[in-house]
Amino acid sequence: MVHEDLKILDPNFKPPLAQRRVSYGNVVKELQYADLRYPATPGPWPVVAMIHGGFWKAEYDMEHAGHLCHALTKTGLATWNIEYRRIGNGGGWPTTFEDIIDAMNYLGPMAEYYPLDLNKVVVLGHSAGGHLALWLAGARKYPDVLPETKLTISLKGVVSLAGVADLQIAWEKRLSNGIVKDFLGGSPDEVPERYGYACPLKRLPADTRQILIHGEDDTKVPVGLSMLYKQRAMELQKSTGENEPVELRVLDNCGHFELIDPEKEQFAWVRQAIADLI
Repeated sequence: MVHEDLKILDPNFKPPLAQRRVSYGNVVKELQYADLRYPATPGPWPVVAMIHGGFWKAEYDMEHAGHLCHALTKTGLATWNIEYRRIGNGGGWPTTFEDIIDAMNYLGPMAEYYPLDLNKVVVLGHSAGGHLALWLAGARKYPDVLPETKLTISLKGVVSLAGVADLQIAWEKRLSNGIVKDFLGGSPDEVPERYGYACPLKRLPADTRQILIHGEDDTKVPVGLSMLYKQRAMELQKSTGENEPVELRVLDNCGHFELIDPEKEQFAWVRQAIADLI
């Protein structure tokens, strides 16, 4: 049985505080920040950059992801829990993408003060954050449309948890009442160039290893989106001969939120995926 009424989604259930909260942006600093957590063990520490979900809406923030980040920190990893502008507080096209790039690049200055291993950076994203994580997988290969948002940090890999891997299909299925149109400022027919830039599937092949984990019983983001992404990667590999490092791990008896709850057994798959990449 799938349980989605999880304790971590209760706004009154707060995660342990991070050691540092850092502003990475200079436009709306109260919305452009990230929490750094690091273990008690000596560095350098591999880094997991976490991008939370919530269908890119302002009503959902990064607080709940602190539980996941705290759990990963206890395994010897530094975590970088990213907040970003979202629909309703200045986010959407193109500011959300700019914030994600700026937050990732800010790991460079942070490494001057903390022993972060920037050769072992993994991006972890859930739901809409999974979309942004997969988009980052191709950010260095496709620095188009928004040339000022150049990713300078190298990525060891990306883990997408129930990610919105195909914005075209997400629009067609009207996920979250058609939120993709609000996110990109139009339909695929109205702003096709934005879908081409923002949709991870349309930016394959990427140049970063990717592991997609998706619950078979997910009712928020259908597992078919991750399947289509994997299928497209295999088609490109067959036609071009270029290795497209995409793995898909589908979990039975798993819905949308279990993957981000450290107390659920499915979280072991998340830890393993990060270990596989590092």
